[in-house]
Amino acid sequence: MRELSAVENQYYVLPFTNPKFLQICFRCSFLLGGLPRHMPVPEKLQRAWDEAKDSIGSKESPDKALAVLRSVAWDNCENDVQRAKTLSLAAELYMIKADIDSSSRKTNLKQAYKNYSNAIKLDPKSKETLRERGKLISIMDQEGISTGTTFQVLDNGSPTPMGLVVMLVVCLLLLSSVKVLSDFLNEEEVVSGSQATMQISYVPKGMDENSRTTANVVIDLYASQAPDHVENFIDHSVNDNYKSTIFHRIIDGFMIQGGDFETGTGSGGYAYNWYGYCNGNAQSSSSDCDRTSWTVGDEADNGLVHEPGVISMAKTSNPNTGGSQFFIVPEDSTPSHLDGQHTVFGKVSSGLSSVTAISDVDTDSSDRPIYEVRLLSVTIS
Repeated sequence: MRELSAVENQYYVLPFTNPKFLQICFRCSFLLGGLPRHMPVPEKLQRAWDEAKDSIGSKESPDKALAVLRSVAWDNCENDVQRAKTLSLAAELYMIKADIDSSSRKTNLKQAYKNYSNAIKLDPKSKETLRERGKLISIMDQEGISTGTTFQVLDNGSPTPMGLVVMLVVCLLLLSSVKVLSDFLNEEEVVSGSQATMQISYVPKGMDENSRTTANVVIDLYASQAPDHVENFIDHSVNDNYKSTIFHRIIDGFMIQGGDFETGTGSGGYAYNWYGYCNGNAQSSSSDCDRTSWTVGDEADNGLVHEPGVISMAKTSNPNTGGSQFFIVPEDSTPSHLDGQHTVFGKVSSGLSSVTAISDVDTDSSDRPIYEVRLLSVTIS
């Protein structure tokens, strides 16, 4: 992930919940206009949370507290922020189970990781959850436990067919109550719903600093097609790694490239999380890999192509070397030679004309803008 060579779906929640249901819950709240983060908490939900917190504080009866979260808390959640908090509490309880029962420690730590990850997908602005998941990742790395997931409900590491049946029945009942069964059955339409809004400052072609302007570019993120890349991009964004970085390489009629939060030259940046690759080489643990060498595995075979407006991962010519850098394709470019090599993980839904204008700014012989093109902020919603 230096210079361009030629430039979630795994949602896990409490063991009884279908991963797609989280995505649909997100969509439902979005269609209803969303709910305030600080709206009153239902009394039954608050009591369930308090019982879970008491168990966490005393480090006793985690199974009982988890049962309450399953049977009471989840059914009384009224928005995604509350669902995210419920999942975070469940994650803490699984960590307590891991400490109590060493024979199933690996399984419980993985369950904790899945719940934290799903909480972040429902409420990506929660820095507390991000910090707690980061601590858990460090623990798992030290113990050589992979954060990789599967599509199956697990019981001590083994797939549970009955769990899948129960999960399906529960989801069908819940879906019927919110009248979104058709969305559930149509897998093509089930996406995370996350968007990134970039605020970019630049000087239009032929102008000087006195003409500097700011553009807003909204990008739909494709978590179902590129889950690791979207997660990586969101985590960098919510932790302000992209804040005030520059687009260091711009080629008219091709792309605008940024995301190097280390050097701003195209030689820096790394994956926010451990995805099993160290400078593109597969490793079971990050213990022997400096964090600045963490990279993301390619997801370039997801069927998405490089067309106008897409955002894609920048990397070296070697596979699995994406880190933090990305590039956006303007209106007048269709770099199809990058298909299957670089991972497309989103597309501009608003502000593409601004991306095209930025791709046309004055640059030097190294394709670096004469006047800085600065990414002021990235907001995830």
